[in-house]
Amino acid sequence: MTNIVPGVVDVVVMRRVARSWRVLALERAPGARSTGAWEIVHGSIERGETPVQAACRELHEETGLTADALYSITVNPFYLPRTDTVQMAIAFAAVVGSAKFTLSAEHSRARWETFAAARRRLAWPRTRELLGHVNWLLRSGDAGAVEDVLLVK
Repeated sequence: MTNIVPGVVDVVVMRRVARSWRVLALERAPGARSTGAWEIVHGSIERGETPVQAACRELHEETGLTADALYSITVNPFYLPRTDTVQMAIAFAAVVGSAKFTLSAEHSRARWETFAAARRRLAWPRTRELLGHVNWLLRSGDAGAVEDVLLVK
């Protein structure tokens, strides 16, 4: 029997530039899982952590940034054949004020991209789909009429 567990968080890191958003795309470092692949902030939920706490921790560990606002966007399932487990990736959008980041050892470089450029660059199809949700929900600068439901920090 396959187990279903909330195992990871995905975090789309965004900042405003004039009237549009920029998304932070990160390239996996040599020797890391999926070396050379471009992705967003991603990591495990540790024992005793909530998904929101994990998203904030992973954001800071991987980029040195802190979220000014954090939005809950969606949940994406994925299968891990080695453990016969379906994990749930809780997806967030983190709005940051600073363009300056500090990369962890798991990434070799990063770029602030437009939504369109990030969608072309990122390796995972679900991440590209996630960007579409984020772009739609936060198109006006916040989540509008659903801000009270999606804003978690």
